[in-house]
Amino acid sequence: MMWKQFWSQDFRMVAVSILSTFFAFLLGGAIVFLVGENPFSVLKVFVESSLLSMDGIAYSLFYATPLLFTGISVAFAFRCGLFNVGSEGQLYMGSIAAAITALYFPNASAFLLIPLLFFVSFFVGGMWGLLPGYFKVKFGSHEVINTIMFNLIAYGICNYLVVIPFKRKGDQILETEFIPQAAHIFRMHEIFPFIKEEIPLNGSFFVAIFLLFAYWIFFKYSRFGYEMKAVGVSPKVADYAGIKAGGYIIFAMFISGGFSGLIAVHEVMGFRYTFHDNFSRGVGFMGIAVALLGRNHPVGIFFAALLFGMLNRGSLFLDIKFEHLSSDLVMVLQGIIILFVGMSGMFEKMLPKAHSKF
Repeated sequence: MMWKQFWSQDFRMVAVSILSTFFAFLLGGAIVFLVGENPFSVLKVFVESSLLSMDGIAYSLFYATPLLFTGISVAFAFRCGLFNVGSEGQLYMGSIAAAITALYFPNASAFLLIPLLFFVSFFVGGMWGLLPGYFKVKFGSHEVINTIMFNLIAYGICNYLVVIPFKRKGDQILETEFIPQAAHIFRMHEIFPFIKEEIPLNGSFFVAIFLLFAYWIFFKYSRFGYEMKAVGVSPKVADYAGIKAGGYIIFAMFISGGFSGLIAVHEVMGFRYTFHDNFSRGVGFMGIAVALLGRNHPVGIFFAALLFGMLNRGSLFLDIKFEHLSSDLVMVLQGIIILFVGMSGMFEKMLPKAHSKF
């Protein structure tokens, strides 16, 4: 039959993600109905607030941008067979490093300062990911345990830095001094006049899109990407084939951490212009859901991040428009989506088989 010619492994993965999302929304709708609200009215609010106006689209992309960074981060490690649960700590370390670096160069030009902050945020986030990778290779400790512990250490370090040495003077808010104007990246309204000035969507969105493209090129066409996937399939077989699995594990964790650290471009350089304590609110952990729902594919990661960005945008209107609902419903929906993504094996059995391509 003709349709079998188009039923590739990629299409099968897309179908699994769509089924997972569909059943998650079905269960979410049942919960909404049980608390006394109309699920279709809630869905209408989500769609209207996030997709049917330029403001809604811009805000959805704004909320999706940090999820693109963490989604790529987690997916990169996944490709090497690693489960990086430390994106949260890595993004904090990259962001605090960028903010402090900017404060030490108040008179630098944008031509020098912006590339420097890009490098610092990537490098510090990468080093925070590299260490658990090194411990895994050197001592055999599991990266999940290591990265969780490194998250806690990162929280403590960042909290100390914004409470004592770098706290903005005369303010009770736990954040650093504002970075110099030269370290700011552009807001979208400066380029696109149809985007309102108060909408904080900024140039970090284009950085995230570039990373998605680079991620695709690396694993699709480079020898290093191919060998890294081989390590992800079986490190012992890769070693036997002459591929140094340990080196790739350390490299993958470094790049993964660096992608998370680049959230500084969005948060510090494009949005708040300061490091704000506890700014993430779980974006690093949501990156795991984005990578899983997107099946580690760059297009899937983009649409998964956009979905969660739309949910975050719509949550702002739930408290206003519904008596028995609050914005916490979005957290419930996100949790259900993650649950069904974890049950993807059940959906795979419902679909025809496809020949996988390594």
